[in-house]
Amino acid sequence: MRTARLINPLRAAVAAAVLFVPAQAASAAPAPPAAAAESQTEVTVSPVDLDGPVIATVKVTVRNSAPQRLRSLKVSFAGPVGWAVQPSVQSVSGSFATGAAATATFHIQVPEKRSGFVIRTFTATATYQGGDGLGTATGVRTDRSGSPQANLAAAYNGVAITDESATTAGNYDGEGNSFSAQKLAAAGLTPGAKVEALGAGLTWPDVPAGTKDNVASAGQAVSLAGQGSRLVFLGSGVGSGATGKATVYYTDGTSTTGSFGFPNWSFDPVDAHGATLVASTDGRNRPDGYGNATVKYRVFANSIALDPSRTVEFVVLPANGNVHLFDMAIAS
Repeated sequence: MRTARLINPLRAAVAAAVLFVPAQAASAAPAPPAAAAESQTEVTVSPVDLDGPVIATVKVTVRNSAPQRLRSLKVSFAGPVGWAVQPSVQSVSGSFATGAAATATFHIQVPEKRSGFVIRTFTATATYQGGDGLGTATGVRTDRSGSPQANLAAAYNGVAITDESATTAGNYDGEGNSFSAQKLAAAGLTPGAKVEALGAGLTWPDVPAGTKDNVASAGQAVSLAGQGSRLVFLGSGVGSGATGKATVYYTDGTSTTGSFGFPNWSFDPVDAHGATLVASTDGRNRPDGYGNATVKYRVFANSIALDPSRTVEFVVLPANGNVHLFDMAIAS
């Protein structure tokens, strides 16, 4: 549900719960850690209207699948930082048998809709007694507006490769330097060349030298379809600390996050951050022409794990402009 206009600023709702845990008797030796119990309490969040500005109504449903009755239920709900929620916590009266569900209703102030692709995360937490005996359960929902980039090429935002006869268009490292197209070709990296790395079939950018050919990673969302055991990235680092986290979203709404990194395109050890060397070239192009012929400038591969039982829908790249990507692909 959405209102025709914004209501007055939401009043803060404050609720606190104190959980008393009885002391346990001392023992001669510590007991081995118990395996984590599987939750039998399901917490789900209804879709959220992101077409702001609006006060959106959100319903949080808590379902008891445990053999014992669930009681003393409290439900809290939160959205992105700065989004006001009323109330922030609700107490739900009564108790709930196996299979029964309770619903708590919240109102959240959604700001004006942003352009481009945006992912918003909403979290609901239930605290309770009885039920599965765990005392707490959490549900997370991600809603999004807009569309990811169609592919990595659509997200290209920089020139990494130039011809030795026309070097001024390049600026891979922020200082006007770039890979030499001639030296890359000598290493087997010509436009559209197939690159096998870490079990994935990747493609070198199929564009003319001196045009946009890579992504300086800044949290872009990029469509990618398929199933496999890992996601392989082809690229290299600029400066220091070319590392970050990529989040993979699957078609069923779930996601996984993994960390990876690349060595600097020169000087760093070739296996820094667990990367694998793909190609090495002699020298680079500078604004005043080809130079640094005795220095190696390199391209690497690295990967993150995927859930092989799920189908990838899109990837959110690391928010680190030192990570530069030429391609990414799924390995079986």
